[in-house]
Amino acid sequence: MNNNYVNSTSKFPGAPIYSGNMVTPNQSTAQSSMQEYIPNEQSYIENILRVNRGKRVSIYQSFTDSNEWRDKVFTGIIEQSGRDHIILSDPTTGNWYLLLMIYVDYIKFDEEINTVPQFYPQSGQNL
Repeated sequence: MNNNYVNSTSKFPGAPIYSGNMVTPNQSTAQSSMQEYIPNEQSYIENILRVNRGKRVSIYQSFTDSNEWRDKVFTGIIEQSGRDHIILSDPTTGNWYLLLMIYVDYIKFDEEINTVPQFYPQSGQNL
């Protein structure tokens, strides 16, 4: 009998997968450990958007290969953000948007932007 075999019915979401003496994190455990790591990352757009969840923004995007949608503005509330996407809801229309970061030109906030000091290097300069 192969000791490296893992019965798929014995796996629970978030439980590590064991193969012999090695522990391999599954998607759920890897994701939870990644969430613990996020505050230590540098200042990336996705992290700035996360600390501003719930704020109203206008997201300016360009689609260079489209004649019909060359430049487009999406306005709404930041619901979520990830490394490659932003989820925006527009309460005035009821629409929800999954926007790809690759098309973002810039983001305009209707109020002050929250930042997290540990994202920025500790130098004598004010940012």
